[in-house]
Amino acid sequence: MALINKLRNKMGTVIVAAVGFAILSFVLADLLGPNSTLLGGQDNSIGEIAGQTVMVQEYQGAIDVMSDKFALRNGRRPSDVENTAIREQAWDKLIADIAFTEQFRELGIQVTEEEEIDMVQGKNIHPDLVSAFTNPETGEFDKTSIVQFLSNLSSMPVQNQAMWYSMEEDIRTSRRRVKYDNMLVKSSYVTLEESIRAYEEQTAVAEVKYLYVPYYAVSDSLVSVSDAELRAYLEDHASEYQVEQSRSIKYVVFPIQASATDSAEFQQELEEIKVEFADITDDSIYAQANTEFGVGFNTYTVDALPQILQADYENLSAGSVYGPFVENNYYNLYKISEESEDTVYAARASHILFQAGEDTDEGKAQARQEALSVLRQIKNGADFSEMARQHGSDGTASRGGDLGWFREGAMVAPFQEAVFAASEPGLLPNLVETDFGFHIIEVTEIKTNRTWKIATISRLLIPSDQTRDEAFRKADFFAGTSGNLQEFETNAQNDNLLMQEAPNLDQNARRFGTLNNARNVVSWLFRTASNGRVSEVYEVDDNYVVAVMTGESEAGTASIEDVRNEITVKVKNQKKADIIAEKLASLEGELEDIASAYGTDATVYTSSDLKLNSNSIPNVGFAPEAVGVAFALESGQRSKPISSDNGVLLMEMVSLTPAPQIADYSQYKQQLTQQYENGVGFSISNAVRENADIDDRRYKFF
Repeated sequence: MALINKLRNKMGTVIVAAVGFAILSFVLADLLGPNSTLLGGQDNSIGEIAGQTVMVQEYQGAIDVMSDKFALRNGRRPSDVENTAIREQAWDKLIADIAFTEQFRELGIQVTEEEEIDMVQGKNIHPDLVSAFTNPETGEFDKTSIVQFLSNLSSMPVQNQAMWYSMEEDIRTSRRRVKYDNMLVKSSYVTLEESIRAYEEQTAVAEVKYLYVPYYAVSDSLVSVSDAELRAYLEDHASEYQVEQSRSIKYVVFPIQASATDSAEFQQELEEIKVEFADITDDSIYAQANTEFGVGFNTYTVDALPQILQADYENLSAGSVYGPFVENNYYNLYKISEESEDTVYAARASHILFQAGEDTDEGKAQARQEALSVLRQIKNGADFSEMARQHGSDGTASRGGDLGWFREGAMVAPFQEAVFAASEPGLLPNLVETDFGFHIIEVTEIKTNRTWKIATISRLLIPSDQTRDEAFRKADFFAGTSGNLQEFETNAQNDNLLMQEAPNLDQNARRFGTLNNARNVVSWLFRTASNGRVSEVYEVDDNYVVAVMTGESEAGTASIEDVRNEITVKVKNQKKADIIAEKLASLEGELEDIASAYGTDATVYTSSDLKLNSNSIPNVGFAPEAVGVAFALESGQRSKPISSDNGVLLMEMVSLTPAPQIADYSQYKQQLTQQYENGVGFSISNAVRENADIDDRRYKFF
C-alpha cells in the first residue's frame, strides 16, 4: 500500500524506538515480575486454539483494541454489560484469527497490496472504514477524510496509530475470509434431480385423514421406567445430550439491607435537608449539589409531572417543599421554584370506544346503538370504569378507559375538541364520533397550561458501614463453621437460611439465580473449588454470598441425573406409544369407527393441503415421519401406527394431486442454490471451530 508505506517510513524510526522500548519493558516486567513463569509464577495462558497457546496478555490486548474502537464509535467507554459482550467478541476474534489463519495459509489465500489500496481509498472502501469515517453530523462519507487521517497518522498518539494498524489487519483478515467463503460457496452445485424434487415437495398436495391419540391419553401410572432403560436411551441418543464442562453449587445469601437505625438516621438527615431546601434561594444549585440521581432541576408541564405531584397539581405552590416520597428505591424531595404558563394545553380523560364490526352504514349504526345504550346506563349510575372494562374495544379497557394526561395534538381533532371544551370534570353528555368509532368520554381533569420549575433532591437509602460489617460477620461466621457440604446444609437449616441451588454452571457464566453479577463466585468455582469445598464470603450485588461446590460434569454426554426428568418423559412416551399402537392395531373399520372404539382420547382429523416439505400436521404438531409416510401411501391406503413427538397417528391417504411436469426448473434450482450458499458461512465457522479443538480457560483471569 504505497501511501501507507510512505507514511510508515516517515515515522518508522520513532515508532520502532517507542515500540521497542515498550516491548523491552514489558518483557522484563514479565520475566522478573511476581507472576513470572521464569521465577515460578502462575501460568498466564488462558487456553488453546488450533494448537496455539493463547496468553492472557494477548487476550487483554484484543479486548483493549475492541474497547477503544467502541469508544471511538460511541464517544464513551463501554459499560460493564458492554464490556462482557466485548470480552466474548474478543475471544471470538482470536478464534477466527488463529483458526482461520491456518486455513488461509494451507490454501495460499492472500490479499495483495492493490486490494488493500482499493479497500482503503479505491472504489471498494471497506464498510468498517466507511462507518469510522462517516461524518456524524451530515451522515456522509468522504474518502478524502481517510487520506487526510493517514497523512497525519505519524503525529497522532501511539494509541491511535495502534488502532489503525489493528483496523488494517482486520480488513485484510476480512478480505481473506471473504475469499475463503466464496471459494466454498461457488463450489455449491444443485442438480436437475434436486431441483425437480424441490418443486415436487412444494407443489404436490395430499388430502389426508388421520386418527390421533396424544400420549397423555395413557396415564403415567401405567408405565414405569428403570435406570437401565434411561441409560440405554441416553446411550442411543448421546449426540442430543452433549454438554460443556460444568459445575454445580448450593449457596446462601446474606442481604446487605439498611437497618432500622440506618433508616431513622436517613430520615433525620432528609428532614434537615428539607428545612435547608425550603430556606435556600438558589434552588437549582442546591438541588444539583445534593441530589444523588437525576439532573436536580427541570421544567415540567402537567402531563410530565412526577405522579406523586400530578395527583394534586392544582394545590402546588411556589416555595413549598414536598416529600420525601419513595419512588424506585429513591427518597425524593421536590421544591416548586416557580409556576408559569405554557403555550400548549393538556387535559386528562377516560373513554369507552365502540368500533363497527364492518365498515358499513349498518355496522356503524349498530356500534352507535351499543354506545348509546352504555351511555344511558352510566348516566343512570353505572360505574364508568367497570363499563369501560366490559365494553371497551381498545387497550385502555383493562385500566378502566383511562387515557392519562395528553397534550394538544396527541388525539384526533373531534376527540380533542370535545375534551378541551369541557369547563368542568365529568361525563360528556353526548357520544363523540371519530375515525376510530364512537366514544363515551369522561373528562377527569380539564385542560390546563400551567408549568412548574421544580428542584429535585433524590437520595438512596444505603446500609451504613456498621450494618454492612454486621452482615459480613454473619456470612463469615457461617463460612468459617461450614467445613463441608453436610455442615453447610446443617448450618443453613439451623440459621433458617434459604439454601438455593445453581446447577450446571459453565466456566464463563456471570450470573445464577437472581444474582446478576456473580462472576467472582463462578471464578472461585472453576479456579480452586472442589466437591464439598465451601467458599469464602463474596459480595454479589447487594448481598454477601457463601457457596459450596456440589458436583461436576465433564464435557461430553450429560449424566443421567442432569437429564433424568427430560429423558424419563421420552422413555415413558415410547412405552405409551407401544400401548396406544397395540390397542389401535387390534381395532378395525373406518377411522371414525376405530376412534369411537378407542375412546374419547382418539380424534379423527382431515387436511386437504398437506405438502411433503411440511414438518408438522394440524392438531398434532411436529411429525415429519408421519408426513413422509402419508406421501408413500396409495389412495385409500392406511398406515400402521406412527409415533410422533406428541402422540400416535394412523394416516390415511384420501387423494394425491401430484405436481405437474414443467419445462423449466431453474427457479427451484436458484432457490436451493441460494439456500446452500446462505448456510455456507455458518457451516464453515462451525467446522473450523470444531477442528480447532478449542480449550477455553479464561475463567482463570476473567
